[in-house]
Amino acid sequence: MTDNGISDNRDDQAQPYSRRSVLAAEGIGTLLLLATVVGSGIMAERLSGGNIAIALLGNTIATGAMLYVLISLFGPISGAHFNPAVTMILGPRGERTPRIARQIIGALAGVMLAHLMFDAPLWQIGVKSRVGPGQWVSEAVATYGFVLTILLGVRHRPAVVPALVALYIVAAYWFTASTSFANPAVTVARALTASFSGIAPLHAPAFIVAQIIGALLASVTVKAVWSTHGR
Repeated sequence: MTDNGISDNRDDQAQPYSRRSVLAAEGIGTLLLLATVVGSGIMAERLSGGNIAIALLGNTIATGAMLYVLISLFGPISGAHFNPAVTMILGPRGERTPRIARQIIGALAGVMLAHLMFDAPLWQIGVKSRVGPGQWVSEAVATYGFVLTILLGVRHRPAVVPALVALYIVAAYWFTASTSFANPAVTVARALTASFSGIAPLHAPAFIVAQIIGALLASVTVKAVWSTHGR
């Protein structure tokens, strides 16, 4: 377990917090993350006067700031994954399924909370089209870089992992065509909002496949290129 909590040992038995605490941290953290992503998207869309660039900038800043806060606070408790792709790579084997379940539940609750705060219908269907090779490659690249940042960060710069992750996502919002979902739980939840940050449900499965591929490639890259055992 690193100083910031993101474990680089999948079978870490020295977890100081109870399983209930770990699962609560993953659920609450993912809820607050999605409330931020969707809520800031709604706010930005309303205030930008139709300027998509300004709306995306507002969405980006809020998401990056919240990621830094959440990882700093919940990292020591659960590792602050908030992401099934990360849990798949780093999560202790016996905790992967319940963690991922809490992340998805938290994400869905976060979207509904954002809708509630902005007086929007709680249940919505995403309408924003995000389809095509460019979108899929973008999601694979976004998730690859995201997981690579975490894997190398916890190994070499554990004290600044919250900043590294937050800054990576801020950048990836702008250098990927998909605006970097990089998270299967986020993708599922954002299929249930018709707001600026949503995605059409039919387009979500391809995003999730691309994200899993990107996460696996990042894990393979670290093992193959930056192994500390032998040459």
